[in-house]
Amino acid sequence: MAPGTMAAEPGHGSGPGDSPKGPEAEAPERRRKAHGMLKLYYGLSEGEAAGRPAGTDPLDPTDLNGAHFDPEVYLDKLRRECPLAQLMDSETDMVRQIRALDSDMQTLVYENYNKFISATDTIRKMKNDFRKMEDEMDRLATNMAVITDFSARISATLQDRHERITKLAGVHALLRKLQFLFELPSRLTKCVELGAYGQAVRYQGRAQAVLQQYQHLPSFRAIQDDCQVITARLVQQLRQRFREGGSGAPEQAECVELLLALGEPAEELCEEFLAHARGRLEEELRSLEAELGPSPPAPDVLEFTDHGGSGFVGGLCQVAAAYQELFAAQGPAGAEKLAAFARELGGCYFALVERRLAQEQGGGDNSLLVRALDRFHRRLRAPGALLAAAGLAEAATEIVERVARERLGYHLQGLRAAFLGCLTDVRQALAAPRLAGKEGPGLAELLANVASSILSHIKASLAAVHLFTAKEVSFSNKPYFRGEFCSQGVREGLIVSFIRSMCQTAQSFCDSPGEKGGATPPALLLLLSRLCLDYETATISYILTLTDEQFLVQDQSPVTPVSTLCAEARETARRLLTHYVKVQGLVISQMLRKSVETRDWLSTLEPRNVRAVMKRVVEDTTAIDVQVGLLYEEGVRKAQSSDSSKRTFSVYSSSRQQGRYAPSYTPSAPMDTNLLSNIQKLFSERIDVFSPVEFNKVSVLTGIIKISLKTLLECVRLRTFGRFGLQQVQVDCHFLQLYLWRFVADEELVHLLLDEVVASAALRCPDPVPMEPSVVEVICERG
Repeated sequence: MAPGTMAAEPGHGSGPGDSPKGPEAEAPERRRKAHGMLKLYYGLSEGEAAGRPAGTDPLDPTDLNGAHFDPEVYLDKLRRECPLAQLMDSETDMVRQIRALDSDMQTLVYENYNKFISATDTIRKMKNDFRKMEDEMDRLATNMAVITDFSARISATLQDRHERITKLAGVHALLRKLQFLFELPSRLTKCVELGAYGQAVRYQGRAQAVLQQYQHLPSFRAIQDDCQVITARLVQQLRQRFREGGSGAPEQAECVELLLALGEPAEELCEEFLAHARGRLEEELRSLEAELGPSPPAPDVLEFTDHGGSGFVGGLCQVAAAYQELFAAQGPAGAEKLAAFARELGGCYFALVERRLAQEQGGGDNSLLVRALDRFHRRLRAPGALLAAAGLAEAATEIVERVARERLGYHLQGLRAAFLGCLTDVRQALAAPRLAGKEGPGLAELLANVASSILSHIKASLAAVHLFTAKEVSFSNKPYFRGEFCSQGVREGLIVSFIRSMCQTAQSFCDSPGEKGGATPPALLLLLSRLCLDYETATISYILTLTDEQFLVQDQSPVTPVSTLCAEARETARRLLTHYVKVQGLVISQMLRKSVETRDWLSTLEPRNVRAVMKRVVEDTTAIDVQVGLLYEEGVRKAQSSDSSKRTFSVYSSSRQQGRYAPSYTPSAPMDTNLLSNIQKLFSERIDVFSPVEFNKVSVLTGIIKISLKTLLECVRLRTFGRFGLQQVQVDCHFLQLYLWRFVADEELVHLLLDEVVASAALRCPDPVPMEPSVVEVICERG
């Protein structure tokens, strides 16, 4: 049998009747108990404390770390299952573990030696201290026993005297009460004469129950009758003082409280209390209304709200607090009566406040207005809490929201006025140099000034309305100012509306009447088109991002996308630039039309130079080129031929052909000439005069030149030319060809239009003899 089994048998065989365990049996029990306490302290389970891996059987006799380990069984298992080499390895490992445990044990002892010594000294000191404490406790117990003995002897000695003193004290108290009752009428009379009404009511309240209880006794009945007469006079004086109303709300509340204590009807007192309060509050309202009159000058809005808050609102709070304290027994009916009272007078106060705030709508300082609204809103918190059913706080919030919306409208009008003011400044700057005959500011400088001025006004408006959402403002945490005010008010109602208004104002210049574009300077159209294009490119995105950062929108309502505004601004810029092209084209066309219509082309002399109007056309076109170049990029041109400025009118081939075939022109063959012209038009490229204008200088000049040359062509078709008239047209067109080709995107366009002008003049000439190209070149070079 295994030794472990033999050691376990005595424990199993012992019963309840065995003798108690000796010290040898108690020692392991104490060790197990200490071991369990250590496990509990370190938070270890049974298996973790034993070092046993999780999942092993705790009753396995072959588990080295188990409580039921059996060496014989473990050795038998190793001999059966392990070869010799593994047995040797197991022995080596076990020896190594034993040595390691011995080393750890020695290290633990060495490291904690000082702690063990310190603990021993501490225990020795504790033994000495406890001995001293036991001696002191013994002395304290002895003293307490002596004190208890003395106290018992004193109590026994004074017992008889204590009972007599108690009886005498009771008799004395009864005599004082009787004395108070007999002196009560005189006390009440004196209090009434001195005006100490509160003291009189307290005296009456103390004695009323006793007099009521003993009224069957004649002496007490006489005292009660005297007190009732004096109390009636007291009630009369209190009512008189209450009706006079000269005192403030606290004094009147005190009168009502005393009358209620004397048993006066609460319903009647309630009505009188509210009536007197109404008179005082209406007086405050009349004082506020007087400040709104023309004379004397009304104080600023901050002083007005302070006056109203300290006067009317403070008085209303006192009335509400006193009413709720005095007439709490009235129940819901009394509360509704007070709410209706506050709602009526509060409506009058709000009307006066709105009248005063309406006078501030034309002012530009938002800080004073926001401070006034903040104080107005803060003052109404207390009555709003006291009188929730009256809805005063909600009405005050609505007024603040309405004022905020009106301020947004005011700032929108201010931005529109600022934009119109910028346009007026630009008009004056464009007109002043012409009037003074000197160089004025360039378009680029004017554009920068307008853009910076508008942006600064927008930032100033955002800063002004941002005061409504400041953290220190009492109403900034309201849902309206956290959501709708930021998204629909500031973003949509102010910024988006202004951008759209700016685009609409700019587009209105495109609808100006008149053949020359009305009174709108073409340079203003060009500047506005570039401004709108800059807004589409970057400014709109910057402004809306700045708005969203300053006003953290917590509203989910839909807003206008940036892309939509950019598309509107780009369309406005395109319309303005297109209108600029039309206006400038019409100006040049008007000169060409008058020059053609006012000349007698049949009897004109042989051309010796270029007409002055053609030089003016080139000069104006050059000036337009410089003007557009200040604001727009060059653009893309088609590849130009090397002889564009030297070619002597290959485009006039049709004219020379007409001259070559002129002798054969007879009345019997007019259709042949027209047929030749029509065939030439079929093979020529179609020119779209009013094609869309792109945002570059070349496209703008191309559109202007197309309109001008098309006008010249149509005017030529309405005239009849002599030989020299045709030659003058030939010289003028060659001069235009020398200079205009460099302004357009495709020089072939100028060649085609001028070729068609000369061809049309040749068709309308009875004697179409063109001038020699060399002579044309000499005249144009000399011109």
